[in-house]
Amino acid sequence: MPVITLPDGSKKEFPNPVTVAEVASSIGAGLARAALAGKVNGRLVDTSFRIESDAGVSIVTDRDAEGIEVIRHSTAHLLAHAVKELFPEAQVTIGPVIADGFYYDFAYSRAFTEADLAAIEKRMQEIAKRDHPVARKLMPRDDAVKFFRDQGEEYKAQIIAGIPAGENISLYSQGEFTDLCRGPHVPSTGKLKAFKLMKLAGAYWRGDSKNEMLQRIYGTAWADKKALDEYLHRLEEAEKRDHRKLGKALDLFHIQEEAPGMVFWHERGWRLYQAITQYMSRLWRDHDYREIRTPQLVDRSLWEKSGHWEKFHADMFITESEKRLYAVKPMNCPCHIQVYNQGIKSYRDLPFRLAEFGSCHRNEQSGALHGLMRVRGFVQDDAHIFCTEDQIQSEVSAFIDLLHKVYADFGFKEVQYRLSTRPVNRIGSDESWDSAEHALEQALNAKNLPWALQPGEGAFYGPKIEFSLKDSIGRVWQCGTIQVDFSMPGRLGAEYVAADGARRTPVMLHRAILGSVERFIGILIEEYAGAFPVWLAPVQAAVLPISEKYLDYAETVTKDLKKAGLLVETDLRNEKIGFKIREHTLQRVPYLLVVGEKEASNATVAVRTRTGEDLGAMTLDAFRQRLDRETEGLV
Repeated sequence: MPVITLPDGSKKEFPNPVTVAEVASSIGAGLARAALAGKVNGRLVDTSFRIESDAGVSIVTDRDAEGIEVIRHSTAHLLAHAVKELFPEAQVTIGPVIADGFYYDFAYSRAFTEADLAAIEKRMQEIAKRDHPVARKLMPRDDAVKFFRDQGEEYKAQIIAGIPAGENISLYSQGEFTDLCRGPHVPSTGKLKAFKLMKLAGAYWRGDSKNEMLQRIYGTAWADKKALDEYLHRLEEAEKRDHRKLGKALDLFHIQEEAPGMVFWHERGWRLYQAITQYMSRLWRDHDYREIRTPQLVDRSLWEKSGHWEKFHADMFITESEKRLYAVKPMNCPCHIQVYNQGIKSYRDLPFRLAEFGSCHRNEQSGALHGLMRVRGFVQDDAHIFCTEDQIQSEVSAFIDLLHKVYADFGFKEVQYRLSTRPVNRIGSDESWDSAEHALEQALNAKNLPWALQPGEGAFYGPKIEFSLKDSIGRVWQCGTIQVDFSMPGRLGAEYVAADGARRTPVMLHRAILGSVERFIGILIEEYAGAFPVWLAPVQAAVLPISEKYLDYAETVTKDLKKAGLLVETDLRNEKIGFKIREHTLQRVPYLLVVGEKEASNATVAVRTRTGEDLGAMTLDAFRQRLDRETEGLV
């Protein structure tokens, strides 16, 4: 007579062993129809799973993250089923869930085409409508190997043969199709209602370039058509906003093969870059940070002392001079400790805050490089705070306030927070970890911030808070972080004189708000689709003379506005005004200043916005005041 405890604490007693599906039915017909899987004592299982003793049970539906994952996993099997019906000679291999979807790899004698993709998707829809029950069964390993070999599925047989002898293998069947899988899966194919195949790609068997090339089909799956349509819309928007395309179209930057993962900043891109770094420098000064600059090349011995050589030397760029090995700086923290160590520090000097736009280089794999988002050469808005354990919470609290201001000024309204706590392999005493974790947690709670716990995800030297931004089309970007470090200050000899005269080691807080400046600019380009707010715009206004007769007045306007500190360009081309307006609108210039006979006579400009709004005639003073209001506190 199993007693089932439900998530709300209520209990249900059954006279005999009961399945998850039967538990759902006992709660209500609606829940029974919606059930995709269950969680029994925290373990995700099929709705057909039999519960034979007392257990905590929750029903998983498409409203749960686990439910969406079950849908995507099951849709990968639906894809394989469709391929086998259409192309019986194809061999199925593996089909995992990935972010927002799934893929499945196939071995087939010819390359799949876009027409094949459409046919496969149509067949998937047909199989879903058949509403085949999905059934799980266990088979001894050797029997499973034979089962798949008899079907000509050599890849599946290889996978199973790698499982220890004597194991029972979990198989799932729907209609005539059977696949190897750990599960769980939806109860029937009719639960799969919103999916789309996205693209074809190549993939090596088991990810090894020495093995044969397979064909990978990517897909996405969602709870319903509305969610699928919203996702496809986000993809369409993301394509329009691709920072690599906009970087070229707006003449901001480029990357070329002779310097992989390194950015060539053009004049307009560098203006954007400087607007960001100058803004951050002002904030650093206002919040008592000391801005510094440290070397690019540092002797191997320092990286050995800090522990980075052992853990990261494969990702470092190494050079040699006069029989000494140097690493191009991959991170800034050891160098900041060298600055801290110059001169004796007292407890009265703490907290001691050092900040740097630290230029770093890491030897990322070429296949991982992606525009500004993943580069080999980048700059961090890196800072390190040397403090006592008692000061951790107040420093973290002040940092969170600063981070919120920065993100709000850049236009980001939604921030997500994650607290990562002690991993199994760590240094430092349990007491120190308790103190640091409590300080971080209290700093978040004191501000009533909703945060998620990531147990065991802290660095080996201390816990951390991660700050992620949600952009205008729903994507999440992890940018900011603050990490507590008990290790490196001691390794590199950092000390302070305590109130009792004793020498003690400070705690070091690693913190960044933007993270990589390059990556943050990539995020900004995509967030604004290149239409930056005035304070960030590389060109704030374009002066557009109607004809050659007004070139002199246009240049006078431009010089006057430049003297006021505005970023202004003049379009002196012999083109029609409509053409010029369109060109500069496409360049996302915030303001277009049209000048002709009336404007020249009245010492005004006719002001239009990039969105097409006509603001009418303004004097230059009135236009300057408008921009001053828009950029107040930011430049």
